[in-house]
Amino acid sequence: MKAVVYEAFSAPPQLAEVPDPTPEPGGVVVKVMATGICRSDWHGWVGHDADIRLPHVPGHELAGVIEVVGDGVGRWKVGDRVTVPFVGGCGACPQCNSGNQQVCDDQFQPGFTHWGSFAEYVSIHRADTNLVRLPDTMDFATAASLGCRFVTSFRAVIDQGATQAGQWVAIHGCGGVGLSAVMIAHAVGANVVAVDIAAEKLELARSLGADVVVNATTEADVARAVTDLTEGGAHVSIDALGHPTTCFNSIANLRKRGKHIQVGLMLADHRTPAVPMDTVIANELEIIGSHGMQAHRYGAMMSMIESGKLAPEKLVGRTIRLEESIDALTRMDSFEELGVTVITEF
Repeated sequence: MKAVVYEAFSAPPQLAEVPDPTPEPGGVVVKVMATGICRSDWHGWVGHDADIRLPHVPGHELAGVIEVVGDGVGRWKVGDRVTVPFVGGCGACPQCNSGNQQVCDDQFQPGFTHWGSFAEYVSIHRADTNLVRLPDTMDFATAASLGCRFVTSFRAVIDQGATQAGQWVAIHGCGGVGLSAVMIAHAVGANVVAVDIAAEKLELARSLGADVVVNATTEADVARAVTDLTEGGAHVSIDALGHPTTCFNSIANLRKRGKHIQVGLMLADHRTPAVPMDTVIANELEIIGSHGMQAHRYGAMMSMIESGKLAPEKLVGRTIRLEESIDALTRMDSFEELGVTVITEF
């Protein structure tokens, strides 16, 4: 099969012919019809993920059709249209038994723990626990755009943030994660402040439901600006980028007893950011991590999509060929793309 492969971290990936995958017992092989390009893939490419073994094929935001079914799979057959959370659970550990497969003790992640979906085919483990059936009405590019960013934002806003109608939600960073969070928070009736450094991304955030925007390049004190705009601070604030500055601002712009949700990855030199802990204590703030979403929670999100309350297709920016993904991946840290870039031609 054709796949994008890198032999060393930060070295230019290459389009290559590699062996087709075979399913593990309990797993399947999916023919990839679309796969998103995510900043998490960039983190992996530069060497920030300890799970990756070289040579490696990236890609974890995927949608496709089951091509081969392994031994022991009971719920799935060849030809089924599917997607999968970027964190897969084992189905047997204490975390999975409590319904929290997103923090499984023996988790797998396509594109990190094994070869991913920048390829014609990808192996998915533990299919009965982790696969999600796609509605016939959903196209593959939209389904792939859900993969990491949209579902992670859904869990951050709905499950971790417990966002309510009428509350103020601040979103720091208007890439794929942030724009998804804007749309989801707006859909449940929250008031949204979007923060970014790019005017065009803030305009897109407005079109997706942001009530007000803050341009961090022209605003000297972002946290103060959000606090003033919300007349006391955000009830829920999300760092959708993963940077010491956005993390600090997200915590600092909360009203008393507010919730900070950390979604953006904090890796390498950013893994120990400064936190205004005096404010956290004095104002009884909550700091909450959010790491993907379980397969069994997709139903709630899909219902909102099918009802028209959520329109993730609006977040799809460019669709590209597999060979174009090399440039898109290596330039990911420049934050030039609007919306989600999806590979749809292999």
